[in-house]
Amino acid sequence: MDSKDSGRLLGVLGGMGPMASAAFMVRLTALASVESEQQHVPAILWSDPRVPDRPSGYLGNGPDPLPWMQNGLMHLVHAGAQAIVVPCNTAHLWYEQMAASISIPILHIVQAVIDDLRRNGIKQGRIGLLGTAVTLRLALYQRMLEANGYKCVMLADDDLASYCTTAILQVKANRLAEAYTPARRCIDLLRHRRVDAIVLGCTELPLAVPHEIRPDLGVVITDSIDALALAAIDWHAG
Repeated sequence: MDSKDSGRLLGVLGGMGPMASAAFMVRLTALASVESEQQHVPAILWSDPRVPDRPSGYLGNGPDPLPWMQNGLMHLVHAGAQAIVVPCNTAHLWYEQMAASISIPILHIVQAVIDDLRRNGIKQGRIGLLGTAVTLRLALYQRMLEANGYKCVMLADDDLASYCTTAILQVKANRLAEAYTPARRCIDLLRHRRVDAIVLGCTELPLAVPHEIRPDLGVVITDSIDALALAAIDWHAG
């Protein structure tokens, strides 16, 4: 095999939303421990923001996003990807259907978050969950976290709508600075409930909470973008 074709090639099913997938690519680079640019993870990004809204689609209130996601997956497979990541938490409600439609593995974002909690020394305890209302209502995170010995703590519905959903929508509209205040309110509400860590379980939320301020928040923050990037780096190294 020619050297230019050697190694593992990662596929990234992005565009959901486009800022989150762009941020994933940045963090995939920033978190790598390398000595030269040639040692970074080779990756192909398929970023299609035309994918219909995932929460609405899952509830039957809008077009089905699954065919659009499967189209992106097939393009990545045809381009030579050997594993795929999807930097969108709500898209993982279709994880089984997506995984069954291709012959290469899809790294699961919730497992990546669990691995990151352990990496941060949080092997059990109370985990504050933030994400879209649909992701939380359908227990995407809760099932896997509770199976691994964690107790899940969530905001009241009114607070979720007022603060978490607002922060997510601000990021989707490219208003990152305006997203910080409602996102910070979510973190403070959960921190006051004595959680051991908080999961930013929507890939818009990490963009609302800058990395440089996180050490001052008084709680461990597990970022689903960073967790998935680290999982991809581990896959590439393996």
